Amino acid sequence: MNAMSWSRAWSIAKRDLSSGFRGLRLLLVCLFLGVGALAAIGSLTSAIQNELDSQGQTLLGGDFEIELWQRTLNAEETAFLEQYGTLSPGYRLQAMASTVEAAVPIELKAVADNYPMYGTLLLEGSGAASAPTGNDAYLAPGAAERLNVGTGDIITIGTQAVTVAGIIAEEPDRLSEGFALGQTVIVPVDFPQSAGLTAPGAMFESKTRLAYNGNHDPEQLQEALEKAFPGVPFDTRSSERASPGADRFVSRMGEFLTLVGLAALVIAGIGIGGGVNSYLEARRNSIATLKILGATSRDITRIYGLEVGAAALAGSLAGLVVGVLVTPLLAGALGALLPVSNTLVFDPWALLRALLFGLLVALIFAAPPLIRARDFPAMALMRARVSPLARQWRGAIVPVGLGLLGIAILAIGFSQQPLLSAGFLGGAALVLGFLALLGRAIRSGAARAPRAVNPIVRAAVANLHRPGAATGSLVTALGFGLSAFVLLAAMQSSLDGNIRQSVPERAPDYFVLDIPKDGLEEFYATVNAVSADAAVDAVPTMRGSIVSYGPDDAQIVVAELEELPEGAWGLSGERGLTYSAALPDGNVLTEGEWWAADYDGEPLVSVDVDLATAADMSIGDMITISILGVERSARVANFRRVDWESLGFNNVWVFSPNTLEDTPHNLAATIDLPEGTDTGGLLRDLVRAFPSSSVIEVGPILNEARAILDQVSLAILAAASVAVLAGIAVLLGAIAAARAARIYDTVILRVLGASKRQLLALQFAEFGLLAGLLAGVALALGTGVAWLIVTQLFEFDWLPDWTEILSVLGGGLVLVLAFALSASLPLLRARPAQTLRSL
Repeated sequence: MNAMSWSRAWSIAKRDLSSGFRGLRLLLVCLFLGVGALAAIGSLTSAIQNELDSQGQTLLGGDFEIELWQRTLNAEETAFLEQYGTLSPGYRLQAMASTVEAAVPIELKAVADNYPMYGTLLLEGSGAASAPTGNDAYLAPGAAERLNVGTGDIITIGTQAVTVAGIIAEEPDRLSEGFALGQTVIVPVDFPQSAGLTAPGAMFESKTRLAYNGNHDPEQLQEALEKAFPGVPFDTRSSERASPGADRFVSRMGEFLTLVGLAALVIAGIGIGGGVNSYLEARRNSIATLKILGATSRDITRIYGLEVGAAALAGSLAGLVVGVLVTPLLAGALGALLPVSNTLVFDPWALLRALLFGLLVALIFAAPPLIRARDFPAMALMRARVSPLARQWRGAIVPVGLGLLGIAILAIGFSQQPLLSAGFLGGAALVLGFLALLGRAIRSGAARAPRAVNPIVRAAVANLHRPGAATGSLVTALGFGLSAFVLLAAMQSSLDGNIRQSVPERAPDYFVLDIPKDGLEEFYATVNAVSADAAVDAVPTMRGSIVSYGPDDAQIVVAELEELPEGAWGLSGERGLTYSAALPDGNVLTEGEWWAADYDGEPLVSVDVDLATAADMSIGDMITISILGVERSARVANFRRVDWESLGFNNVWVFSPNTLEDTPHNLAATIDLPEGTDTGGLLRDLVRAFPSSSVIEVGPILNEARAILDQVSLAILAAASVAVLAGIAVLLGAIAAARAARIYDTVILRVLGASKRQLLALQFAEFGLLAGLLAGVALALGTGVAWLIVTQLFEFDWLPDWTEILSVLGGGLVLVLAFALSASLPLLRARPAQTLRSL
């Protein structure tokens, strides 16, 4: 017999679909969620990355940037860089701005006349502006508000009075400046020196931007700079990586969100398989009738393949549309963190990739039930109610294999972290395989279990292993669904724990920088005048770079290392240094001894034990440092463990006083005031007494940090909730499918005299047994995946709240039972005579 044409098959398929995809709605919902999530994630990530790539020069303020601590470029270094283009020197430092009535900490940004070399500086009410000149300053809105000043008013910074020449509306290079410890104030490049803010020992950073005079390779420029000036601790960036922190955040977030979308699709795939299976089961008699009337297996495949394909395409396209529409909302939520406009974003590749993912997942999970409907003869289909069809996977190997290959190519071949994506896909396959084996084990265990005395329990156990039981699909659906609940709870509680740990509720009220060494007594007096019970901790502070370390006869030169040992971040760039006669508070010696208070022998240094372990240091090694171009050496006397969670002064390197006390430096201090202390006049008093010092208010910084971390946490959890929604949809679908298969059994039990209460108790017992058995599995799977995401992908500490996790798991179990019971209610309304005649 000739095969049915595609047009004829579509005509038959359309009649089945005329009811609006009835029976395939679970497939529609699952693909809608998964594809929509991937479309939104791909579009948003692409938009942010494109902005970072296209605005690199604007974000950096140049093509190349050189940063140095406590000094500017010298004449030789300046001449070398001028070969490559135009320089725009500047400074960045903490300072205080004040009026007669108020004083606030600020981030002072001194810029040259040619600032900005790229992008546009905008002022409120006047538009584009050039760099300030003379005694003019531009204030961020927050600084102007706290000082209660406007354009034309006079404020004091350091020892100099300046005129507010404008309020900043847009600072083009704000993102590349990183986290700020105060509101920005922009001043001319020569202002910090004239205001006494760059005296020897002051903590400031020079930032010189370079605009190329042609095409230059930043890596080659970096190498030439290091070769021309070996040992100089330049910190450089190029416009290709104008904001490394943002690049890293977008990359990690994009990978995580893509994996979330894939997880949602994997979970959705289970629902797709169950939905297609239920759909074909409901049309079992129709398929058998078509075969009796002469339809071939190929005809059946065409008809129902078209129906499933049409539903899959409709759900995927709907997901694409919604994914594009929600992108502006996501962009608006992240607009304060990243450069992205809250307009519609169309990324053809991101949308095509999401669509392909959805259709491939639909192919993988829909192929087996379609093959089974195609291959079984008509009489077997007619008898399927009382003689369930056997599973046949051989015919589905080719479509499932092609689908898996396509997903692997899309997920791994186009990923920035292919190993991570490959690991995820492998993990998902292992979990699916494990749950499938667990389903078989539960069926086998139920078959071998001793007969229970209670008839309800005995029937519930029998339902788990009887012919045609949906135990396998229910185990998979419940396992994934409950694991999704645990995953969300574990991630949320761990992220909250990191926020609480990283941003403590209680910290010093103020940090004060650049206190003159000879002004310490006056500083104490100024603070004690506000509160005699204030806790003040002052330490020497300076910055330097590590030149070399190791045994006397085998020194390792840091500049010659191709890459630093993992975890040895304290060897890179310029780091905070201090000296102390006593072991700092919050530090614990782990090896070696501390020097005496009046020690005056060979210069010594104490090293953080984690850094020492990472760099393979030993007691007795020599460390050579460079401070303001002068090298000094010290011998490692001890290792100590630092309490980095405290917001006090913590240093990797602490030297004996005789090593550094003669270098130009100032002091830094923390001020901790008793609760309820009126601090209104403290900042003004400190500014008057120490005009060159800067005060950092910890409270507003902690609030800002909490707000940023909460924003990130909310974005992560919102994304993860897509997988949970998919899990809920799959649970509902699996329970509904099980309900459809139970109509015959329920009717027979009712005919035999079972009451409605007994039927409900039977459903409750069956699903309660399954959910109870799977609770431990879900706890292990959910927390395991959450641990990988939190610790390996985002590199946070694993700080789950087990009470919260167990409460959510308990709530999930209650939800499953509620779904099961609610799905069972229609069974009780089925009329036995009508149901038996329809079978």
